[in-house]
Amino acid sequence: MNLIDPIIQFHAELQAIRRDIHAHPELNYEEQRTSDVVAEKLTGWGIPILRGMGVTGVVGIIRNGSSKRAIGLRADMDALPMQELNTFAHASQHKGKMHACGHDGHTAMLLGAAHYLSQHRDFDGTVYVIFQPAEEGGRGAEKMIQDGLFEKCPMDALFGMHNWPGLAVGSFGVIPGPMMASSNEFEVTVMGKGAHAAQPHKGIDPIMIAVQLAQSWQTIVSRNANPNDAAVLSITQIHAGSATNVIPDNATLIGTVRTFSGEVLDLIENRMRIIADHTVAAFDAQVDFKFHRNYPPLINHPEQTAFAADVLRGIVGDAQVDTSIEPTMGAEDFAFMLQNKPGCYVFIGNGEGGHRDMGHGLGPCNLHNPTYDFNDALLPIGATYWVRLAETYLSA
Repeated sequence: MNLIDPIIQFHAELQAIRRDIHAHPELNYEEQRTSDVVAEKLTGWGIPILRGMGVTGVVGIIRNGSSKRAIGLRADMDALPMQELNTFAHASQHKGKMHACGHDGHTAMLLGAAHYLSQHRDFDGTVYVIFQPAEEGGRGAEKMIQDGLFEKCPMDALFGMHNWPGLAVGSFGVIPGPMMASSNEFEVTVMGKGAHAAQPHKGIDPIMIAVQLAQSWQTIVSRNANPNDAAVLSITQIHAGSATNVIPDNATLIGTVRTFSGEVLDLIENRMRIIADHTVAAFDAQVDFKFHRNYPPLINHPEQTAFAADVLRGIVGDAQVDTSIEPTMGAEDFAFMLQNKPGCYVFIGNGEGGHRDMGHGLGPCNLHNPTYDFNDALLPIGATYWVRLAETYLSA
C-alpha cells in the first residue's frame, strides 16, 4: 500500500481528533462544536475558511500556483439520534446521540488531507475541503448548494467517500452510474367510518382497506416496473385502532420507496396513488396520500469514476479496487452535489469490526447500529486518497 509517510506520522493526532468528535456527537444542523473543531484545525494550519453555508458547514480553501482549476473534496459531520451501546473511552457523552455511521471518521480523514496539502502544495489550482452538516435526513448538501457553495467555491469536479463495513480494510469499491438509491417516504391515511366491532355493517372498515392497499402495492414492483430496474417498496408501519371491540375511523400506512432512477420512482408513486384512490373509492372511503421525495439517487459520473479508480489503484493496487461492487439501496445526500457537478463517490473498507476497543457492544459493526465504531486504521488510507486525488487532478 502506497501511503504518504507524513500522513502516517500524523495518524495518532487524526485518531485523537476522530475519537474526540465521536465522544461529542451532534445532530442535523447542531454541529456547532464539530464545526468549531474543524475551523480551528484548518485556520491553525493556515487554511482560509468559509463558514455558515448549510448553517454549520465549513469549507477550507487551499490554493497554489496560478491555475483556475479547482476540485472539491467532501466529508459529512453529523451524528444519528441513537443511544450508543459501546462503553469504551471515546463512547458518546451525549445521551441519545451517536456517530453510528462514521461521519467522525470521514471528517478526520479529510482533515488529515487538508493538513498535508497545507504543508505540501504539490498541485496547481484550488482544493476546496467541504465539511457538510446534516447528511442524515437533513439535506445538508442541498442546503449548502442553496447557500451558494458552487458560486463561492467554483470547482470543476467534486468527490465523496463513505466507510463500508464488510469491505476489507485497504479495499475500495466504486462503480459508474447509480451507486446509491433515492430515498422517499409515504404516509397514506385511509379515512373510513368507525363502528362497533360486532356491527361492522354500520361502518366503513379502514383496516381492511389498508390491507387491500398493502397487498396491491406489492404488485407495482413485481408487475409494473421493468424487472431490470431495481426498486424497493416497503411498508414499515401500519397504525390503526385502540380497542379490541372498536372499528376505528382511520388507518395509516407508512413506509419507504427506493429506486435508482427518477423514471422508476415516478412510476411507483403514480401507481401507488392511482391504486389508493380507486381502492378507497370502491369501499366508499376517503384517502389522504402523502409522498415525500427525500434524496435523489446518487449517480457517479463515468469520467470522474474512472479517474478516481485509477488513483485508488495507485495507492492500494488493482486487486483492492472493486469496480463491480453492488449498488446499495441506502441513500446519500451527496447525490444533490453530483446533480450539480461531475464527480464520484467511493466506498472505503471498514473491515468486519474486529478493530473495536474493549468495551464495545455485542452487536455487529454495521452502519446505524448502536455497537458500530469507525476503524481508525482507515485514517491514513482515506487521507492519502484525498491527497493523491487532488494532486493528480490538479497536476502542474
